[in-house]
Amino acid sequence: MTVTVIGTLTARPERREDLHSILAAMVAPTRTEPGCINYDFHVDATDPCVFVFYENWRSEADHAAHMKTPHLAPLLAAVDSLLAKPVDVRRLSMLSALA
Repeated sequence: MTVTVIGTLTARPERREDLHSILAAMVAPTRTEPGCINYDFHVDATDPCVFVFYENWRSEADHAAHMKTPHLAPLLAAVDSLLAKPVDVRRLSMLSALA
């Protein structure tokens, strides 16, 4: 079953550029991971401190493996100093076929 994850990260205003750089660097390596269907990086249209990832994974196991990859280490190491609030992760089960 396809697993969809929507992750929302809100930067501390003074750390917005740092967070943006770290998150942007995660896109290319994540897209090459086994099981990654898509991994799309967004910024909120009205709040530049809010970043959103829209991800589709082939399975829960693939997403779990992603969470242990080295390219997430810079984010995980600095999450408390970068974020204004905890990461909001919404996990969804896709009902339609992939486009």
